[in-house]
Amino acid sequence: QVQVVESGGGLVQPGGSLRLSCVAPGTIFGSWYRQAPGQQREWVASITSQGATNYADSVKGRFAISRDNSKSTQYLQMNNLKPEDAGVYYCKAGRVRLGRPPEDYWGQGTQVTVSS
Repeated sequence: QVQVVESGGGLVQPGGSLRLSCVAPGTIFGSWYRQAPGQQREWVASITSQGATNYADSVKGRFAISRDNSKSTQYLQMNNLKPEDAGVYYCKAGRVRLGRPPEDYWGQGTQVTVSS
């Protein structure tokens, strides 16, 4: 089992920035998801073990996902935040062990509030 610990959420004004972090020992790839009140959890961004990234259209050009595998840490830099970006952000981090299928682990979530 891998413990995933997120941090960096908070209150920010529209147009502001936040950086989320996620420490997950032994993981080498991952994603960020978010969930607004009353809505389903949605995918935001992903990064592979080689560093290839993908983004949801709603955040493309404003958010950047990155990883420092030497620290088993995943980041989500969020710029030009909009009220519709608010929600609980979840980190999903993955690892591969010899002879086993890939394993994904979820964090507990961190709240992002975008409001003036």
